[in-house]
Amino acid sequence: MAQATKSTKTVKKANARVVPKGRLYVTATFNSTLASITDEQGNVVCWSTAGEAGFTGSRKSTPYAATITVENAVNKAKAFGMGAMDLFIKGPGPGRDVALRVLKAQGIRIGLIADMTPDPHNGTRPRKAKHNK
Repeated sequence: MAQATKSTKTVKKANARVVPKGRLYVTATFNSTLASITDEQGNVVCWSTAGEAGFTGSRKSTPYAATITVENAVNKAKAFGMGAMDLFIKGPGPGRDVALRVLKAQGIRIGLIADMTPDPHNGTRPRKAKHNK
């Protein structure tokens, strides 16, 4: 006699959390772009990277990859009901100005724009002195 197996379907729960205002942290390096969206307390709500968007190798370091990365993160945040963000940009990469353009195009209200790029305290070590004869 065959046993009847129960078929259980896993149903994805809708986002129970509603976050009306948050922060977008964009880390724009020369090799890739990372976007993290947090609530006001700093708890990560969603994130996206150029690699997650399907870009590999040198294509991760393009402004287009940065555009898609920030768009993906913002769309995930909209699912949480987010309509206003503070923008924190870090790094020298091509995703710096792209993040601002994407937020404006998506209709997100921007409360603050801050540059968090670290400054070197003492710079790099100077070159060795040339020895003239």
